[in-house]
Amino acid sequence: MRAVLAALLCLGLCLSQGVSTRKQTLAKPVIWAEPTALVPNGTPVTIWCQGALDAEEFQLQFEGGLFASERPKAPGRRCKVDIRIQAMSSRTAGRYSCSYRHAGRWSEPSDALDLVVTGMYDTPALWVHPGPEVTLGESVTLHCRLETATSVFFLLKEGSSGRARARQGRGSVQAEFPLGPVTAAHRGAYRCFGSYNSHSWSFPSEPLQLLVTGDGNTSFASSDPTSPAAADAREPCPVATESGARKDPAPGDLPAQNVVRLGLALLVLVALAWLLAEDWQSRKRARARAQGAAAVERRARRGHRVPAEKAAAPFRLECVCV
Repeated sequence: MRAVLAALLCLGLCLSQGVSTRKQTLAKPVIWAEPTALVPNGTPVTIWCQGALDAEEFQLQFEGGLFASERPKAPGRRCKVDIRIQAMSSRTAGRYSCSYRHAGRWSEPSDALDLVVTGMYDTPALWVHPGPEVTLGESVTLHCRLETATSVFFLLKEGSSGRARARQGRGSVQAEFPLGPVTAAHRGAYRCFGSYNSHSWSFPSEPLQLLVTGDGNTSFASSDPTSPAAADAREPCPVATESGARKDPAPGDLPAQNVVRLGLALLVLVALAWLLAEDWQSRKRARARAQGAAAVERRARRGHRVPAEKAAAPFRLECVCV
């Protein structure tokens, strides 16, 4: 029974430690580039990393290795830092992520930021079939051609964060991007790029304006998360809390946490009370055994002792006359 109670006690302590560890998880940082993640060759770009309020240090990783380490400097920016790349090139293009330290603990890495350098070689040509003005539901295909042979083409719509990608065989100079039956959301300006890898692109093509005529809903929400407007609209600095996700717990989280804490505390108290009671009973039985043994020993000693009156009686000699 003692072993079982000890195991329960250890289990309760381990669960409590697990809850404490989960509570100490920090909020995931956010990373973005200004003015955009598509940077012309030789121009500067600023990478921002935002973590919890009063973050102590930030680290920027590039392709899995440490790129820079910064501490917040401005009083109004205690949760974010900016790291500036003076001149974008193929050496600084790639995948970035960041993390921060708060109260002696490091957060998990942010989502990846793919920083792309453009203008590395020729300008492609972009055209559309059947034409730049189509009706709703009509099938449309955009064509991108680059005189320099490449292996990958990208199609971007201005104001959108999505990238259409067409991989061709090595040495290809042209790619097709079928849009299928178009809707009102396809309206807008498009550009295409040629590339030998995901982070080093050609000059952008001239913009192609696609007009979609006909009745339909013309409203659609699409924004580039790396644009300055989107960056200004970001949420304020989160406060590092026990949950690590937000300042106030979600509805239902607090009662659940209280139930877990109370259950663990009750389990520990019951186990300690049981152990103390068992220890007290063990001590009581040990004292009883010791007292019984002492009584037996005293009785044994009295059984072998000579009576005092017999030991003190004088020796008498009696004679009997016949």
